[in-house]
Amino acid sequence: MSMLILKLLLAPALVVASSLAGRRWGPTLAGTLVALPIVAGPILFITWLEHGREFAARAAGASLLGLVSLALFAVVFALLARTARAGHWAVTLGLAWTVCLAADLALGRLSVPPVVALGLSLAATACGAKALGRARAAEVPKAPAPARWDLPARAAATALLVTALTTAASHLGPDLTGVLAPFPIGTSVVATFALAQGGAAVAEATLRGVLRGLVGFAAFCYLVAVLTGPLDGAAAFGIAVVCTLALQLGVGRLPGTVAARRTARGRRSPPSG
Repeated sequence: MSMLILKLLLAPALVVASSLAGRRWGPTLAGTLVALPIVAGPILFITWLEHGREFAARAAGASLLGLVSLALFAVVFALLARTARAGHWAVTLGLAWTVCLAADLALGRLSVPPVVALGLSLAATACGAKALGRARAAEVPKAPAPARWDLPARAAATALLVTALTTAASHLGPDLTGVLAPFPIGTSVVATFALAQGGAAVAEATLRGVLRGLVGFAAFCYLVAVLTGPLDGAAAFGIAVVCTLALQLGVGRLPGTVAARRTARGRRSPPSG
């Protein structure tokens, strides 16, 4: 019963918290926050509790390959959103999911050391960021007002993914479980709402933030992969969380993120005088 409660509450609570923070500071930061391992992290932690160190370490290493698919999803969704007609967000999401899942199934067949997988994930992130380019602060649009059922929908989708994937882990094996762990459920919800309510510009700003966040995500998965064996699992996850947060604080100080945050604050503040 305690494991079921963990599956149903931990990741959804993190998704809701990051969503609320993102609403305050704009779509780019929202994307950065949702790209943190707030879903994959609990999935890997639960697999450690249920299947042991070796399974969790292999799954974490495979999750680095899943980040390649996640970066690909961000680029495909953003590029399709530029040409999507109003109301066609479902087509954009469906095509991006198809590309992401196909990449996951292909990458799930690979078996490479964590350091190689880390290099591949960082290269994919860099290529994705270059493909989308960098928006000037004035181009970062204001996020639309969310629907009332937005947060419950995010929480429910996250709980469903975590429960399904961790339940099926013993049948999927560590490699496919790991590759699927970063599947863009939270990212899909955020990007789809941005596209449907704010248009392609808001969606693209969100996905730029996602690509920024993948640096910390990759660091988390790599540290779990290499530390879970020699250290106690709780210690490995604790170190990975601390290092990831420290890295993301540094990413948050980069010019693009700071400018977007200032723009979001300026839009909320009434003009003086």
